[in-house]
Amino acid sequence: MNIVTAFTEKGVNLAVKIAGFIDAEVFAPERFSRYNVKIIDAPLTEWTGKIFREAKIIVFVGACGIAIRSIAPHVKSKMSDPAVIVVDELGRFVVPVLSGHVGGANEAARKIAGFLHAVPVITTASDVNNLTAVDEWSVKNDCVIENPSAVKHVSSRLLDGEAVGVAVTCENIGTPFPVTLFLRPKVLVLGAGCNSKTDPDEFERSAVDFLNGAGVSVLSLKALATIDIKKNEEAMKIFADTHNIPLVTFSADELQSVKGTFNASEIVKKFTGTDNVCERACVLCAGEGAVLMRSKTVYNGITFALSRVNPSVNIPLP
Repeated sequence: MNIVTAFTEKGVNLAVKIAGFIDAEVFAPERFSRYNVKIIDAPLTEWTGKIFREAKIIVFVGACGIAIRSIAPHVKSKMSDPAVIVVDELGRFVVPVLSGHVGGANEAARKIAGFLHAVPVITTASDVNNLTAVDEWSVKNDCVIENPSAVKHVSSRLLDGEAVGVAVTCENIGTPFPVTLFLRPKVLVLGAGCNSKTDPDEFERSAVDFLNGAGVSVLSLKALATIDIKKNEEAMKIFADTHNIPLVTFSADELQSVKGTFNASEIVKKFTGTDNVCERACVLCAGEGAVLMRSKTVYNGITFALSRVNPSVNIPLP
């Protein structure tokens, strides 16, 4: 969800224009209801708190001071805060003020500035020095930062012209540098099957144990794949939500049509319509040419398998 808000006549007109460009909802004081915008229904700081956790981008059309006072009580972490951008009401300057890299405020500001023929005011040190921002690179390359505390160390060393240590890997390896920033590429699909009403905590523990046994990080999961009759299984839904990955499901016919050698079970086929769920699901989800990294492993009423994503496959993300 993207949001643009404004507080003056000129500002609202510009907000409507920006909202059309970035596919956003426009919020304004009630006196501007004739513009068919949504109404700010609480004091500004309180209203900002309501939308702060749900919004991906928040654009304030107006003064930087208004935006900063509004967001200040709600700022938590650069890893989770939304992108916050300020545009003056004449549309001359576009200023990212929060989450420039991880949240994408810098990139969004450049695009909005291009649309408005305005000046993007980028102040982050790596950008003004034409250096790669490791946290922004991570987002653009579909990676998860495992140890955010190392970002500051790496960024400051880059600015000082020193060597840094960055490991981009899905594998659980030792720390190769004195300070290593681990970036986990989202390249793995976890296939799963389980009994009805499986305990979510047991599913979580079993999945983590399985991934540890495969020598990979749970942060590198791109999807959880299973059969469609399990699309509402609480344990799977909670695991997917917890790890911010989609739960991708397939019909029994789709799974059975997957070519390859799998650990077949007539009992599984009797109840599901396919002779294997976890292996077939993760290979099918990972795309044509994908192979198993770890085959079917059985826990207490739960099965897992693991595959690596074909780079050309577009898995729907949450």
